[in-house]
Amino acid sequence: MTEVQCPLCPCDSLLPYGACCGPLLRAERLATTAEQLMRSRYTAYFYGNREHLWRTWHPKTRPAQVTVDPETSWTGLVIHEVVAGGEHDDTGIVDFTATYTGGHLDERSRFERRGGRWFYRDAQPDAVAARDA
Repeated sequence: MTEVQCPLCPCDSLLPYGACCGPLLRAERLATTAEQLMRSRYTAYFYGNREHLWRTWHPKTRPAQVTVDPETSWTGLVIHEVVAGGEHDDTGIVDFTATYTGGHLDERSRFERRGGRWFYRDAQPDAVAARDA
């Protein structure tokens, strides 16, 4: 999907795209919290913006090449919990469900701040199963 100026951001923040994830995807500013970065990464998947995904993936865990399935149609994001990840933290966790046509992705993502920038590190193993138990 091509990035367009949507009235509301695809990350379901209820903010206008231009005041939410748009500036992050265009590298006009950096995320100030782990949740903000997570929302921008969801929006990057929504629009198929591999460059933003690669740029915000922790160098120790990112794949050599980021792929986005053009057949996946993302339909919504629900944040269940945010642990730390604020403007003065070095780590954070965002537990979320991202829905797409025909399914959903449940993940408890770990984020780390390096050099003043937030990065997606990885998914916390077995955490979603514990949340849903």
